[in-house]
Amino acid sequence: MNCAAIPLGLLESELFGHERGAFTGAVARKAGRFEAADCGTLFLDEIGDIPLELQAKLLRVLQEGEFERLGSTQTQRVNLRLVAATNRDLADMVSTKEFRSDLYYRLNVFPIAPPLRDRLEDIPLLVLHFVKRFAQQMGKQIDEVPAEGMQALASHPWPGNIRELQNFIERSVILTTGNVLHTPLAGLKRVADGEDPGAITLEDAQREHIRKTLEHTRWVVAGANGAAARLGMKRSTLYFRMKKLGIVDGTTRKLARKQGLGV
Repeated sequence: MNCAAIPLGLLESELFGHERGAFTGAVARKAGRFEAADCGTLFLDEIGDIPLELQAKLLRVLQEGEFERLGSTQTQRVNLRLVAATNRDLADMVSTKEFRSDLYYRLNVFPIAPPLRDRLEDIPLLVLHFVKRFAQQMGKQIDEVPAEGMQALASHPWPGNIRELQNFIERSVILTTGNVLHTPLAGLKRVADGEDPGAITLEDAQREHIRKTLEHTRWVVAGANGAAARLGMKRSTLYFRMKKLGIVDGTTRKLARKQGLGV
């Protein structure tokens, strides 16, 4: 469910359902998305667009597993897994009181914060998944992704993240006539128009960004004000990336070895 695509006046009804006569036009009882997803998974996209007055009710469902339909006094119970996504900075919204802090921490149980360009190892798996999905939808048999094409996809920065990758693979499947995926690499959006062969690599850009963040935090990696928190990744992930990019100093190396992380 895309929370931003539903008018605010109907959002509560869509999420939690309503009883007949709860409002003008409610001619019959309707189950909401939470009720329909009982014993399953509900994906709420653009959760940052849910208004404050509904956030308390959403928190109750996540915390207690219960809610009432709009216009009802009967409590409904559900057991489900919630996956949420947003293009907004919820932490900033909490600081400006646009988003409840208790709901933010309840949602933040297992965050996947890094953009796709920082999860390059996931791209081949995502490519194969989308190829299979779109090939089935279009009735095509695609058995192979060329190594050159896969390498180009894995090195692209994907400013539009997973949606850009998904749309590109769908276009590729449409253009494919045989069983080998045709990847129109010329259509990939460049980070900057007129990019020349001398431009820095993605690895160099990552190295520079991480190094500047570490210098800003005086090479403190852990903690609320450490580099890992500023970069939106786990401490162990940052240590691994530092090792991979060759970013170390004496203090960081000692701390990492003490924690068995091998930087």
